[in-house]
Amino acid sequence: MKTLSSVQCFGGLQNQYEHLSGTLNCAMQFSVYLPPQALAGQRVPVVYWLSGLTCTDQNFATKAGAQRAAAELGIAIVMPDTSPRGEGVPDDADKAYDFGLGAGFYVDAKQVPWNIHYNMYSYVVHELPELVEAGLPVTGVRSVFGHSMGGHGALTIALRNPARYQSVSAFSPIVSPTRCPWGQKALGLYLGEDPAQWKMHDAVELIRGGAPQLPMLVDQGLADNFLASQLKTELLEAACRDIAYEAEIRYQAGYDHSYYFIATFIEDHLRFHASHLCTNPEAVRFSPS
Repeated sequence: MKTLSSVQCFGGLQNQYEHLSGTLNCAMQFSVYLPPQALAGQRVPVVYWLSGLTCTDQNFATKAGAQRAAAELGIAIVMPDTSPRGEGVPDDADKAYDFGLGAGFYVDAKQVPWNIHYNMYSYVVHELPELVEAGLPVTGVRSVFGHSMGGHGALTIALRNPARYQSVSAFSPIVSPTRCPWGQKALGLYLGEDPAQWKMHDAVELIRGGAPQLPMLVDQGLADNFLASQLKTELLEAACRDIAYEAEIRYQAGYDHSYYFIATFIEDHLRFHASHLCTNPEAVRFSPS
C-alpha cells in the first residue's frame, strides 16, 4: 500500500491509500479511519463502508461525520471506491451515472468487456480485507454497511458470507435490484440477460432463500425520491416478516437520500456494529427504536 494522504482526526488518522489490485486489474484507492486505539498499539475491529452510485472512497470520509463515534468506540472504518478506475477501464457508452465507472454494483462481472475489471464483489470480500489486515493494526473481526447501491452491496455480501461479518446495516439500500431499473440495467450488463443469475445479488431473494440470520439494521428516509421506484424497502420488510428474519427496519420521516440523512444516523449504525464487534461494552449504547 502506498499512503497518499494522512490527517489527524479525533485523535486518530484519516488516511488514503493506493495499491495495484490483481482482482480489478488496475490501481485502486481506498480510505481508512484508524481510531486512536489503533495508534496506541491495539488491533481494532473494522467496519467496511460501501458507497453508492457516483461516489469514490472520499464521499463518506468527508461527509458522514463518522470519525468521532468511531474514535470513541475503537472501530476502524475502511472505505473502498465504488468501481475500478483508470486508463483502459471501460465505462458506459453514454457516460450514464448508473453503470460503469462509479457504479460497480458490488458484483463480479461475467460479460465482456466488464469481466476484466469489474469484480467488486471479490475485491470487497477477499482482496481488500486481506490487504488491510496484513498492513494495518486491525483484527479479522469485521462488519459491513453501506448506502444505496452500497447498501445493496453490504446486504448481499453479508448474507452470502455470514461467517465473515458480525453484523450488517444499510442506509436507503437497493433491496431488490432484480425488481428496479438501476439493478436490472447493471445486473443485465454485468452478468447477462438471464434473471436467474441475478438472484444471488438480491437481498430479498437471499432472505427468502434461507440466508442465515445476521444482526441487521436498515434506515430509510420517507422523503427519499428513489424509495418507490428504485429502493422498494417494503419488499425487504415483507421478506423478513414472511421468513421470520429478525431485522430492525426503520423509516425516518422527512429524510431524503443524501449524506445529511447518513450523518444524522451514522452514530446509531456505528454503535449497532460496535455492540457486535466485541468493543468496549461501556461505550456502546445502541437501543433500536
